[in-house]
Amino acid sequence: MKAVAFIFARGGSKGLPGKNIRLLGGKPLIAWSIEYALDVKRIGRVVVSTDSEEIASVARDYGAEVPFIRPAELARDDSPEWLAWRHALNFLRETTGELPEVMVSIPTTAPLRLALDIENCLDEYEKGGADMVITVTEAHRSPYFNMVKTNEDGTVGLVIPPTTVIARRQDVPLVLDMTTVAYVARPKFVMTHNSTFEGRVRAVNIPSERAIDIDTLLDFQIAECLLNIRRQKT
Repeated sequence: MKAVAFIFARGGSKGLPGKNIRLLGGKPLIAWSIEYALDVKRIGRVVVSTDSEEIASVARDYGAEVPFIRPAELARDDSPEWLAWRHALNFLRETTGELPEVMVSIPTTAPLRLALDIENCLDEYEKGGADMVITVTEAHRSPYFNMVKTNEDGTVGLVIPPTTVIARRQDVPLVLDMTTVAYVARPKFVMTHNSTFEGRVRAVNIPSERAIDIDTLLDFQIAECLLNIRRQKT
């Protein structure tokens, strides 16, 4: 199976301006995703979708293809990334005559992943029976135990009130956080549906230290600390 990896990287980022080319460990953030994608032998092409010529230039420097510039209407803060996925797949269909066998989305925001994590997602997809494979990590908070919502009277209560008294987090149903380590999808599913959970979804567990999702400066600083710890161990 030959997959095509896509890295979707908008130029605008309100949470952390310039995020996708901000230096982490001496390399632009996007470079981490490109390099891990290139390390996976089952990935035949690594394509970056961006609306930014600056990001495009950096991506090419690190070995990715940037065969198109994403239209501005698909790169706004409120633009669903799913539509950017479709746009990229449409480009490949128009230029090669067919959709790829499988697509892999490798977000820039999880630079502490390993190529092994992407391989594990492809392994899970190859088992069959799934439209998408996502990555997850064990949640540190639970809607049954310590996640609250505001009530109409101004008080707060559990997001999902349990039917019996629960004294320990370990006693509630296991919940998982979705991560941005990788997504593997059947291209025809992406082209004919509008969201992940409209289809059959499987998950691959990722250790929390490899699953950080960078959205803010604090996230970036935590990633720097974790990267330094990793490098000290090697």
